[in-house]
Amino acid sequence: MAECIASMLMDEIVPALDKTGGKVTVVGVGQVGMACAFSLLTQGICSELSLVDVAADKLRGEMLDLQHGLTFLRNVKIDAGTDYAVSAGSRVCIVTAGARQKEGESRLSLVQRNTDIFKGIIPNLVKHSPDTILVIVSNPVDILTYVAQRLSGLPNNRVIGSGCNLDSARFRFHLSQKLNVAPNSAHGWIIGEHGDSSVPVWSGVNVAGVRLRDLNPDIGSEEDPDKFNELHSEVVNSAYEIIKLKGYTSWAIGLSVASLVSSIMKNQRRCYAISVNVKGHHGIEDDVFLSLPSVLGENGVTHVIKQTLTAEEVAQLQKSAKTLAEVQAGLKF
Repeated sequence: MAECIASMLMDEIVPALDKTGGKVTVVGVGQVGMACAFSLLTQGICSELSLVDVAADKLRGEMLDLQHGLTFLRNVKIDAGTDYAVSAGSRVCIVTAGARQKEGESRLSLVQRNTDIFKGIIPNLVKHSPDTILVIVSNPVDILTYVAQRLSGLPNNRVIGSGCNLDSARFRFHLSQKLNVAPNSAHGWIIGEHGDSSVPVWSGVNVAGVRLRDLNPDIGSEEDPDKFNELHSEVVNSAYEIIKLKGYTSWAIGLSVASLVSSIMKNQRRCYAISVNVKGHHGIEDDVFLSLPSVLGENGVTHVIKQTLTAEEVAQLQKSAKTLAEVQAGLKF
C-alpha cells in the first residue's frame, strides 16, 4: 500500500545508485562560493574540497585561510587551482562563478554574459569528473541550469539548480516572524522561477499540519485582511535589498547549497524546491528548468513531487516556462 501511495505522490526520475567517495568542487571563490565552501567544511559534509577560479592569488589566499582553520574542524583535504584537473573525481561540482548581479539588475539580464562564462567551465568539470552531479548556483539559475545540462551532456537528474530552495527558506522565515514560531516549524513552498516570477503555494502553508488557508480562506490574496500576500513580496525583494545594503548575498545561499550537497553525499533523500527539468509536469511542454519539490539523493534527483496546485498557480508556472523558453531560444551556444 505504501508503494502505491508513493507512486501517486511522486514522479520517478531515476532509481538511486550506490556511490562512494566524498570530494566536492566549488567553482568561483567570490562571496557565494566561499560561503558554500565554509558551510561544507563547518558541517563536515565532504572529505575533500577543491576550489577553482581564474584569480590565482585570491584562490591561493582563500585556500590557505581555510587550511589554517582545519585544527578546529574535522580533517578535510583542501586543494585549489586554476586548472580544472584539481577537480578530478568530484562527486559534486558546485558552480557559483559568473558575472555578479548589479543593484537593480534582473537575473534574466545576466543570462548571455554567464552563458559565455559557462562554456569554459562546464565541459572542463565533466571532462575530469564524468560521474559528477552539477549544482548550479550562478544567476539566472534556472536558465543556467539548462545551459549546464546542454553543455555537459549529463542526464537531467544529475544537473540541478539551487533554484527556489533559498526562496522557500526566506518564505518560511517571514512566515515564522508573522506567526511567532521557529522557521523550521513554519512550512511553505516557493516554486517556479527563482526570483521575480516565483510562485508561493499558499494552499500548502501550514504549522503542525494545520493549513492556514483553512483558517483564512483569503490567505495570500489581495483581499487577505492579515496581508500575508506581502510576505511573498518580501521574498522576491530579499536579494535586491541585501545587495543594496551589503553589495551581495552570501551566507544564506551558502547554507542552502550545503544542505543540498549533504542530501546528495549522505543519500538523505530530502525534498527541496530545486531547479529541475519540468517538461511534462503541470502541463509544461517546454524544455526548461524551474523549481518543483524534488527528492535529492546520492544519484541526484530521483523523484519530483506531484503537488496539487490551483489553476492560478499552474498558470503562473506555465507563464514562467514560456518566458524562460523564449530567452533560451535567443542564447548563443
